[in-house]
Amino acid sequence: MSRREKYVAGFGAAAIVVLIGLIVTGAILSRRIEPYIRQQAEQYLRTRFQADVRIASLHVRLPKLSPLHMLFTRGRGTIATVEGRGIVMRMWGRPDAPPLFAIQKFVTGIDVGALGDSAQHVSVVTVTGLEINIPPKGERPDMSTGKSAADAGDREESRTSVVIDRLDLKKTTLVILPRDRTKTPLRFEIHDLKLQSAGPGVAMKYDAMLTNPRPPGKIHSFGSFGPWRSGEPGDTPLNGDYTFDHADLGVFSVVAGILQSTGRFQGELDSITARGEAYVPDFRLKRSGNPVPLRTKFEVLIDGTNGNVVLKPIVATLGSTHFTTSGAVFKHDGDTHRSIKLNVNMPHGRMPDVLRLAMKGEPFMEGDLNLKTMLEVPNLDGKVKDKLRLDGRFDITEAHFLKSTIQDQIDNLSRRGQGQPKNEGIDEVISRMRGSFKLDDSVITFRELTFGVDGADVQLAGSYDLNADVLDFHGSLKLDAKVSQTVTGWKHWALKPVDRFLSKNGAGTYVKIQVVGNSKAPKFGRDRETAPDPKGTPSRLRSAL
Repeated sequence: MSRREKYVAGFGAAAIVVLIGLIVTGAILSRRIEPYIRQQAEQYLRTRFQADVRIASLHVRLPKLSPLHMLFTRGRGTIATVEGRGIVMRMWGRPDAPPLFAIQKFVTGIDVGALGDSAQHVSVVTVTGLEINIPPKGERPDMSTGKSAADAGDREESRTSVVIDRLDLKKTTLVILPRDRTKTPLRFEIHDLKLQSAGPGVAMKYDAMLTNPRPPGKIHSFGSFGPWRSGEPGDTPLNGDYTFDHADLGVFSVVAGILQSTGRFQGELDSITARGEAYVPDFRLKRSGNPVPLRTKFEVLIDGTNGNVVLKPIVATLGSTHFTTSGAVFKHDGDTHRSIKLNVNMPHGRMPDVLRLAMKGEPFMEGDLNLKTMLEVPNLDGKVKDKLRLDGRFDITEAHFLKSTIQDQIDNLSRRGQGQPKNEGIDEVISRMRGSFKLDDSVITFRELTFGVDGADVQLAGSYDLNADVLDFHGSLKLDAKVSQTVTGWKHWALKPVDRFLSKNGAGTYVKIQVVGNSKAPKFGRDRETAPDPKGTPSRLRSAL
């Protein structure tokens, strides 16, 4: 072999040795990257969220032929795919508490050459199966310094050197833990969430899509989230706008209709104030089935620590009737179920709107309604009608019955009450009605119920059992005219002798009456138990009354 051949052969052998060395060295470096990335990830999470961190598995995959490329370029531009599973972060010193974060899987890409940089950027992290548990305020001890957890969280926020530019989260669950561990936590299921970073210590922009479980419907929300308060996670700021479309109210036992809502909310994770509008074009009670448009403007305060909802005065329009309501959905200590308590004020309601909602068929009355009532449902489980409580007053003015048979009877009562039974000019009489009522245990009790037209007034008190369909009302009928003036012909003269028995209490005619039976066949007549017939009252008078 010539000298030249020996030189070429030696150079080739040296090159092969170097190449093999480079490959071996690159492979060794590749294997060492994985534990280094795991160490850096655990340190970042531990520092950023002040939590004990456990990563069940973490794997790093480098592009093909990357060992040589990493050595020649010092890793710059070499993107390693990092996949982690089973990440759990728990509060320091609280191994008994639910984990702050539990992640089924995350995937990201890391520039290997930037691992040693003082400030590191990660372009995208995709997270699947994230559960966030927000503990009650004050349950975040700072084990290292003894200072408040909130202060410690703020310090660590400013010290983090890793910036994640974008987070894509799938199947995320946010859980607000109550202070009382016997209570059910408040859960929010989010199936698609994107977070965009604006830099360390700054709120992230988000865009979220979720399906509301009850009533079912799609919610789209966008706004800002953070910065994360690791000392007090519940204090993490949250605000944004939302749209809630095609929410089917039919899943509830009492109402139906398709709800649309838009609004804005702001506050913190454990305390949110929301303002917006809701519209149900076909709102209806299932019992009646008549659709009436319902539109509301609302402001509510949601306390995530206990699930209570405070309703500030809500302005609503039912058909063309305006009313306001305020109150709360709450649970007292010791209660097992949530309750509703509202105050409803309807100063200028329209009877057709209310009747169309409440009863089957077309409304039978026009008029103006003034209603004030307290509404309470002490237990939201079960049938609402068996638990609903009402306590209030109403006043109906300018009432006119739309069904001719009813209005004819009202007109006839007014003619007789005025002592003009044959005066056809007394027609289309306006009625008035008022009362105070209380509903409890499916029995509505009227402490006062009055009905009046020109010349006549009816005053009643009693109850109606909704389940048994039993009427039991007692009261009085007052007429301006004397009883003999309510009829003509021979009956007028026949009743003259009894005028003196029934002209009392400031009325021309005063008679005790009762309404009993049921709603399908009510029975009207003299109340013989509370007011025996005056001695000598003719039978023809008793039958007439």
